[in-house]
Amino acid sequence: MRDRNEQGQTTLTRRSLNLGLIAGALLPFPAHASHLFDVRAFGAKGDGRAIDSGAFNAAIAAAARASGGIVLVPAGRYLCFSIELKSHVTIQLAKGAVIEAADPARHPGQYDMPEDADQPYQDFGHSHWRNSLIWGEDVEDAAITGPGLIHGLGLTRNGPGARWKAQTGERPLSMKGMTGAQIAALEPDVAAMRGSGNKAIALRNGRNIRLSGFSMLKCGHFAILATGTRDLTIQNLTIDTERDGIDLDCVRDALVENCRVNTPNDDAIVVKASYALGRAIAAERVTIRRCAVSGYDLGTMLDGTRRKTQQLAPDRDRVTGRIKLGTESNGGYRDILIEDCSFTHCRGLALEAVDGGVMEHVVARRLTMRDITTAPIFLRLGDRRRGPPGTGIGAIRNVTISDVDATGIDHRYPAAIAGLVGHPIENVKLANIRLAYNGGGTEADAARHPEEHPSAYPEPSMFGPLPAWGLWVRHARGLTIDGLQLAVSAPDARPPILLEDAPDTAIARTPFWRGRD
Repeated sequence: MRDRNEQGQTTLTRRSLNLGLIAGALLPFPAHASHLFDVRAFGAKGDGRAIDSGAFNAAIAAAARASGGIVLVPAGRYLCFSIELKSHVTIQLAKGAVIEAADPARHPGQYDMPEDADQPYQDFGHSHWRNSLIWGEDVEDAAITGPGLIHGLGLTRNGPGARWKAQTGERPLSMKGMTGAQIAALEPDVAAMRGSGNKAIALRNGRNIRLSGFSMLKCGHFAILATGTRDLTIQNLTIDTERDGIDLDCVRDALVENCRVNTPNDDAIVVKASYALGRAIAAERVTIRRCAVSGYDLGTMLDGTRRKTQQLAPDRDRVTGRIKLGTESNGGYRDILIEDCSFTHCRGLALEAVDGGVMEHVVARRLTMRDITTAPIFLRLGDRRRGPPGTGIGAIRNVTISDVDATGIDHRYPAAIAGLVGHPIENVKLANIRLAYNGGGTEADAARHPEEHPSAYPEPSMFGPLPAWGLWVRHARGLTIDGLQLAVSAPDARPPILLEDAPDTAIARTPFWRGRD
């Protein structure tokens, strides 16, 4: 049925292609199916003891020399350091195939060295790609497909923070009480990162890349970091990891759909527009649809137990696990669609522009939220300006959020829209939204006048408990509210809605609201 030549390549007959071993209809690039390269033919053991990354890289190089092919990963546990993805190559993980990230402290070898990047405005993790389990640079027409598992067991979740000096907005205010030793444990210096891996999949630039069908567990700082990548498709992934799930940074024409992402300690699916590539680049034409995000205990979404024993994330707020635009926002965002997604036991939708970029033409619709640990909806225009001299204040405008059903929301944090004095968030529409809170706000909470905190790291908790329990708006213009239903399960002394400096607000089909002088 198939014959292997001396280079480890498998030649397929038409009959074998029809058997479903490599079914063209299941492949993102059916053209790759004419050449198969089995990693075992290149020396991979798959026994969980031998280091197999050399065999993986040899098979990928052979496929690239053949002008494209499929690198087959049969069932087994493959202990690996860095694997370099190349153009015109599909890595096919069979059922029962596990790529395990090796640990330099326990296994002979190390990950590829991080690039010599002089990037003061991003943290270490966002500024390097090669120190990863699987990485690709300027890769085109490539894919990783399932149904196997990528297990980042030997990766580290930690890394140095940005060298940017205006540290007021580098960390959330909730971390203010942490000691220097506690911060250092999360942010070791650069020397400690040499030879370590802190991402499972990292893509720098590249075009027409597909990730589909596999699962990911415990994947370091990022399960997936895609920076400057175009025509990116991420489908049908299950990710259960200790920090960020899917980070789309400065991407264009990207689709994330039918993914389940559990990240109790950081964001689940996040779109960014950072300065990691040395210039401001917008994130444009990104669609996130039919995805489920959560903040269950690490590993318990993947194993089905969905435990909720963890109360706090490392930033000292409650567990994370949300969909977010931000925090890194130098290049801004345009034409972003988030639809038909669910949020469970996690923070809500966050839309943030604090580093000079413009956020516009964002649509979020048909969202279901249950057991929400901070604000269900959070829009923040800030003045952090983490970027080169001349970075200004950005803008948020033309945002539509509709058909949201959220229950079990932490009473401290209503939906919030917070701009800046002289820089309002503009033309936001909220339509057909139902928010049900746990209640419990006090008269002291109602009397609060939150500080502006223009340069602080954006989080719903940055203002403390807010003086309204349903919706709090400050520094917004042209807000339209059409059909806002608010409910509370316990008495709350605050007003349901509070608007401050919100001219040209139009409210319909909303039973109560109140302004403050």
